[in-house]
Amino acid sequence: MSSTRPWTSDTVTELQQCLDLLVDDGALPGGVIAYGTRDSEPEFAASGIVAPECGSERPGPDTVYDAASLTKVLSTWPLIGLADGISADTPVRDLLPDLPDQAPGGKVTVGQILAHTSGLRADTRLDQYRNRTEPLASLICGEPLIAEPGAGHRYINRGFILLGLALAHVHGRRLDELAVDLWQSLGMTRTIYGPVSRSSEVAPTEQRLPGGPRLWGIPHDDNAALLGGVAGHAGVFTTPADLAAFADRLLDAHVHGSGLGSWLRTSMEPQAEIEPGLHRGLAWILADDARVAYHHGFTGTSLYLSPGTGRYLALCTNAVYHHQDNRTRLAPLRNLALKAVTAD
Repeated sequence: MSSTRPWTSDTVTELQQCLDLLVDDGALPGGVIAYGTRDSEPEFAASGIVAPECGSERPGPDTVYDAASLTKVLSTWPLIGLADGISADTPVRDLLPDLPDQAPGGKVTVGQILAHTSGLRADTRLDQYRNRTEPLASLICGEPLIAEPGAGHRYINRGFILLGLALAHVHGRRLDELAVDLWQSLGMTRTIYGPVSRSSEVAPTEQRLPGGPRLWGIPHDDNAALLGGVAGHAGVFTTPADLAAFADRLLDAHVHGSGLGSWLRTSMEPQAEIEPGLHRGLAWILADDARVAYHHGFTGTSLYLSPGTGRYLALCTNAVYHHQDNRTRLAPLRNLALKAVTAD
């Protein structure tokens, strides 16, 4: 049985101070850090407000955030890992049999998509398919590949959109229905695909046009919005408490090596180098010699898992609330989070 390393008060204080500074500097309205170990109840550190539209409401464990690309590891990745008859070596055409035989993307495998080495077209731009009558999977796979599958790492959303379509086809059910069943089994009672109703418990994101309505309860990702909010790459809304529950269940399963735990172990095997010191596993980014798995969401979310220390940390913010991309200003907090989950 793996041992766990409790969080130290100094580490938590440092994280809280960093979050407070970001709020005070106007980088984000507020945010929540959920942290814990697999053998204890989660704890939370919060700062600021949900958003000015929500009055003085402070964010907390049950505040709902647009998870953005955390959708990839909250929905698509676990559903692929638990699906019978799907392996990393399975070509997309075997899961979507209506694809034209000559479609270049049909030969791409599930593992290559998860590792972002598929060679599929890098820009997502589903709006370019408006007024086309072919199925979306055929349109995506019909595009020329930009690289030979498996040749190198390039972050591509299109592959996860394909996997979402494939899961729905294989199971004969909508992706959001499959995901809700999974989340309920993991104790994630507030996680859902959008849209969600506006309230003071839901963090707004961006105001795209001056004087226009702010994105609030609908996906920030344009392509997920075009798909009705349900997609394999983005569209999920979740809470800090649910991310803590997800992380706890994954770390516990990792110890026992079955189900999602076995899938996490497999997924933490490096598949492609992103940059020196960072690799891509299956969906997850791997750091600290592949001892830590993490993923970010464009809106200002992150999730970190350290099976070796038994620690996890989830970061929930609406950093895109302001018109500019504030992700670079989140870098100090994200770097500190990565350091914290591995610290002695």
